Amino acid sequence: MSGAFRMVKDKSVPYKNVRLMFEDEAGFGRINRLKTCWCPDKIRPVVPFLQVREYRHVFGAVEPLTGDSFFLVMPHCNTECMNIFLSELSKTSPNDLIIIACDRASWHQSQTLKIPDNIMFFYLPPATPEMNPIEQIWKEIRKRGFKNEFFHTLDDVIIRLCDTIFSLSNDVVKSITGRDWILNCFINEVYG
Repeated sequence: MSGAFRMVKDKSVPYKNVRLMFEDEAGFGRINRLKTCWCPDKIRPVVPFLQVREYRHVFGAVEPLTGDSFFLVMPHCNTECMNIFLSELSKTSPNDLIIIACDRASWHQSQTLKIPDNIMFFYLPPATPEMNPIEQIWKEIRKRGFKNEFFHTLDDVIIRLCDTIFSLSNDVVKSITGRDWILNCFINEVYG
C-alpha cells in the first residue's frame, strides 16, 4: 500500500496516517456463470459450462482515495481466515491507523476475532451492499478473468484469480471505488 490521506496531528496518537478502507469477501470457483457475448450473425456461440462446487474465497480491502488495495486468497470465510487477513493487512501499514468499513458477517463480529491495534472496524448498515464499493471490484474481477470460462482444477481458478487481481492498477481501483459521497464525506471530516 503506498499512499495514505491524512497525517495524524495529535502527537500522542502513535499513527502516522489514517486510512479508510472498505472490506469484503467473495467466492470464486469452478462453477461458471454464462454471460452474453458477441458472435457473427446467424451463428450461435458455444460456451463451455461446468458445475463443480469447488471454491476459494478472496478477502479484500480497498482504499477509494488512493486506489490502494490488499487481497488474500483463503480456503474459507470464517473467523480464523479473517484473523489471518487482518494480521497481514496490519503488517502492510504498521504505522497507519486503518479504519475498515465492512458488513456484519458473523466472522466480522466474532468473539474470537483478533483485531490488530492499528485497525478499527466501522460497520455498514445491514443489507446495504451498494454502500460497499469493493462489491464493484468483485464484478470487475469476474468480468476480466471469469467470463464464459471453466477451469479444470481449483489451482487454475486461483492462478487466474491472482493474475486478475494483479492486473488491477491503483487508478482502476480508484475509478471504481472512489465514489463522491465517500471521498467528500471523509475529506470534509478530515480537512473541513
